[in-house]
Amino acid sequence: MESLDISQTEPVAIIAVVIAFVFFGIAPLCGLTYVVYFFLTLPMRRRERARLFLHLLEMGLNEARSPEAAIETAASSRDAALGRRFHLLATYLRQGLRLGQALDHVSYLLPPRVIGMLKTGERIGDIRKVLPACQLLLRDGVSHVRGALNYIVLVAFVLTPFFVFVPILFRIKVMPSYEQVFAGVMAAPLPAFTRLIFGGSSILTGIQLIIVLGLWIAVFFYVGGPRLRQNISDLLGPRQIVSPWNWRRLQRDFSAMLAVLLDSGVAEPEAVRMAAESTASPVMTHRGMEVCRQLQNGVRLPEALHELDKSGELRWRLTNVLRQGKGFLQALTGWHEALDARAFQLEQSAAQITTSVLVLLNGAIVASIIIAVFLALIQLLNEAVLW
Repeated sequence: MESLDISQTEPVAIIAVVIAFVFFGIAPLCGLTYVVYFFLTLPMRRRERARLFLHLLEMGLNEARSPEAAIETAASSRDAALGRRFHLLATYLRQGLRLGQALDHVSYLLPPRVIGMLKTGERIGDIRKVLPACQLLLRDGVSHVRGALNYIVLVAFVLTPFFVFVPILFRIKVMPSYEQVFAGVMAAPLPAFTRLIFGGSSILTGIQLIIVLGLWIAVFFYVGGPRLRQNISDLLGPRQIVSPWNWRRLQRDFSAMLAVLLDSGVAEPEAVRMAAESTASPVMTHRGMEVCRQLQNGVRLPEALHELDKSGELRWRLTNVLRQGKGFLQALTGWHEALDARAFQLEQSAAQITTSVLVLLNGAIVASIIIAVFLALIQLLNEAVLW
């Protein structure tokens, strides 16, 4: 009878264990994996959304439709793949707004620089001319750079909490026990290195917390995307510090728009001002105004652009193409590709160096903890043997 009860209860227990394992083990792990995947792929999804928008816009323009009609026609399909913001943009266009005005109401649909370029295309009366510059902006080698940034995310959430919280845990839990052992066995103090690591060294913990906070802020900006970075940039103004790779991309976007505007016959001062504004960067806008002032003072365009390109490559390229008076975008294509490659190299190098430094720092902290613990144990064993 007893064996029959056991045979009946064993399958129930196994099923209960399996259900508990699924709900409390596999399900949370799958949920965490999806959350990590969702946030890590946000930049790629944003760029694919912008690329789809530009493709649909270009198709409509090639069919002799207006930009507004091209977007409305695409939205009339009610395709869910276009996204909620795309259909919201079409709703504003049906209300009579122009494309640039509607994009201001749906600002998270496209990156700020793409919106600035499209507005510039509206002002010159031909959005088709700025589409190559918009598409160039989306060629930032995202997949390669994201691979480097993934290491930073892993370091931010896996390694750095370890070398911050482990010393705190040792200070709260381990050190009192050590002190009690030493007080009960001998009157000798802990080794100096042990006291330095686990003692009242709040400066080391503060530095570690600052590093972790900085990394998590970087992850926050990574998830927030270009719109969040644009808002912070607008608050900081033209005196902000621009990273070397972002400056190369600003140069690329400015030069591409300047070439488009010059090919469209826009006057040089106006072309410089509009190209700088299309980058949606206070730093570039400020420097563009400086170039405009030099142009108004009689300085030639290649020399005036020295403020934006210290290497002088943009100057000699423009000098050559100005003799022909056309073909600016084609003449500057090689420089744009060089800037793009250089920006990719700088950003990936910075990510790899940051990751390497954090891993080495983490190793140094862990080694210091182990050395401090074993020094105390060695001194305790020596005192016990001598006693």
